Amino acid sequence: MSLHRHLSLTTPHGHLHGTLDLPEQPRGLVLLARSHHAPVDTTIAANLAARGHAMLVMELLTAQEAQFSDATQNVPRLATRLIEILDLIRHDGDMQDLQLAIFATGDVTPAAIRCAAQRDTQVKVLACHGGLIDRAGGQALELLSAPLLLIFDHEDTLAQTAAQRAGARLRCLHETRVLGPGEDPVLRVAAWFSLHIPR
Repeated sequence: MSLHRHLSLTTPHGHLHGTLDLPEQPRGLVLLARSHHAPVDTTIAANLAARGHAMLVMELLTAQEAQFSDATQNVPRLATRLIEILDLIRHDGDMQDLQLAIFATGDVTPAAIRCAAQRDTQVKVLACHGGLIDRAGGQALELLSAPLLLIFDHEDTLAQTAAQRAGARLRCLHETRVLGPGEDPVLRVAAWFSLHIPR
């Protein structure tokens, strides 16, 4: 029997809300980390859940913060939020024993790398779709130990250039893929997670 839960995380700036979908025998837990949640998240979560993963989808910005256009550019704040969510996972009976993967997109990518570098024993694998990974900072890039998949849309040359600049700092196992037109990034992510979180 699968479990569906609504979660709330209290921060000094307001509440963050999210949902947890837990299949009966999950192979691991995927945290979907996006600055603004969109209808596509349902499809992403369903595709990963179909492969046996528990899915945690959490807001990273409070309702008030989301009104500011530059809120998604605040890497330290987003990284702090991710750490707070990881603390929530670590103390939750439904999630604490599951191997953790993070799937980050866009502006959350550098924050996810910082978070995973700080929590190297908790985050087992990381996948990022787009985003400027060099904004994570050299120290985080060098300390990151989780296997890292970087996916870029074909036309996203800015993010690809940032990855080339940052690539020399990475010490972890990492792979870069440029998506073909119409290619579903979730297929790449699911394969990466299955490789590093085997049943």
